[in-house]
Amino acid sequence: MKYLINFLEAKDVTKSEVYTQLKCTEDEAKVLQLLSQKYIAGNEDMLVVDILQTLFGEKDYTYIQHLGLIKSLLELGWVIQHSFTPLKINDITELELLNTAVALTTSFLRLLQEGAFELELPDIKPYEDHLEYLQDQFFRIELYQKMSTIRQNVHEHSLGINRIRSKLELLEKRIEERVAVTTKDVVLEKFFKQKKLDAKEQVIFLALLKEEYNAGDASLREMNALIDLISLDEYDRIKNRSLLEDGSTLLTGEIIDYEEMLNPFGGISRAFYLVDEVVQSIMHPQKKKKVHKLKMDMAIKDQDIFELIDPDHDLTDVVLNPKTEETLQNLMRQMDKEVMARLVEWGIKKKKGALDARIIFYGPPGTGKTMTSYSLAKSLKRQVLAFDCSKILSMYVGESEKNVRKIFDTFKELSSKTKTEPILLLNEADQFLSSRSSGPGGGAEQMHNQMQNIFLEQIEQFEGILIATTNLLENIDAAFSRRFNYKIEFKRPNKAQRQRLWKMMLPENAPYADDFNIEALTKYDLSGGQINLIVKNCAYAVATQEEPLFTMAIFEQEIEKEKKGNFDSEGKSMGFLS
Repeated sequence: MKYLINFLEAKDVTKSEVYTQLKCTEDEAKVLQLLSQKYIAGNEDMLVVDILQTLFGEKDYTYIQHLGLIKSLLELGWVIQHSFTPLKINDITELELLNTAVALTTSFLRLLQEGAFELELPDIKPYEDHLEYLQDQFFRIELYQKMSTIRQNVHEHSLGINRIRSKLELLEKRIEERVAVTTKDVVLEKFFKQKKLDAKEQVIFLALLKEEYNAGDASLREMNALIDLISLDEYDRIKNRSLLEDGSTLLTGEIIDYEEMLNPFGGISRAFYLVDEVVQSIMHPQKKKKVHKLKMDMAIKDQDIFELIDPDHDLTDVVLNPKTEETLQNLMRQMDKEVMARLVEWGIKKKKGALDARIIFYGPPGTGKTMTSYSLAKSLKRQVLAFDCSKILSMYVGESEKNVRKIFDTFKELSSKTKTEPILLLNEADQFLSSRSSGPGGGAEQMHNQMQNIFLEQIEQFEGILIATTNLLENIDAAFSRRFNYKIEFKRPNKAQRQRLWKMMLPENAPYADDFNIEALTKYDLSGGQINLIVKNCAYAVATQEEPLFTMAIFEQEIEKEKKGNFDSEGKSMGFLS
């Protein structure tokens, strides 16, 4: 306890043995000396006003001018507020501190006891195995976390950021020196070189790997937490976001991936994780994985039922009726993995982990049901296996029942082979879902009823996400309606939505006449599919002109043709992106 006694009794606090470790001014050290003397006397904390009056007197309120000393010591991490609701340092004003109580931190008391606060490291020696190396790296991540916490002004029981930085620099140098004398391959160092990861990318990787090993609360998986870990200020945060955005080295190199879900406030949050193959190669470097996952685009070549869709746009890009959009956002929240885990715990849902939903999108043709299915899949980071239900009728009599089973059997087989969970999309499913005949009927009606019964049975047994699109909900058999837990209506676009669709679909670089007016086009009651077709027809017509020019007359002519032709079908690629 010689350092403690030396500090308590020092006439000149700057001559005490621990002063150089404090990195503070003489007056700040006097505050710490007074608090230490009171602590030894049995008083754990003191009011700031009492500290300042004791040291600087009460006359003419001169003690108030020294409030900055307390705030500085809070920032250094030598004292903390003794309050149930301590304020963040950046938010608090000096005057607000006057009547608060402060106390010495554990770090300062340890300094008084030990006389120094340096990281003691053993002699340099090679790493025996990758686990010993990881132990050092995970300690390094803990120091990054502490620095991030201080930068966010959560200062309870925290060290000053400069001292943690010194520790970190010491540790990083130590790791580098130990790697240099290690003759065996250090798996992770080799991996970093192969993937050409820079220093910040390595920190992100190590943080996610630490989460894998520790199975903690997953707080480090969230995008902002990872960015804060490697950022010094707000400018740094903005710059470092690119390390976790689509197109970054970590994502394009299939090193990390993320789950993207709507949060309760309507925004989209990302939680990152290491790709399974990478985790296995690090955790079990001696174990070579013999079985490689088959890519869906390769597996699907052996069948002729499904079309594979890799969506390009998510739900934030789709132009939808506000009520439809709100319903979809609620659906996304209900499909959150944490929500699903609760349902398993309550016994409502049987299978843990996999998302489970049977959805009907219904509404007039051209309102974006198919494209919204793709966009929902993109938001859930899934591929789509799409089946055009009109194909089933072209199959010869007696085989339709077998082909209904084949749809679901092939879907399960593809999912199993590729170890993925694609979304099953049944387009134009009216004939599957329509009311069944109750009378004796002929052979065709009996076959149709049998086909629907098999379809009903398959829907009942289905695990995963299934979306069926249909034009008329009124025609759906009640037995099918009960099996779908989400029924979402798609309405024709209103005027504001039509304006967005026109702006989105019109070619940007095309020549337009002076009389061209989007506002005038929005008065026509058209679906998104119709607008899409009209724009294309106009473009083909204008492109053939010697002096191409988009005029209102051309658009009005095509709109009139469209109205008379009663176009009313939704193509496979139909959908309306903002």
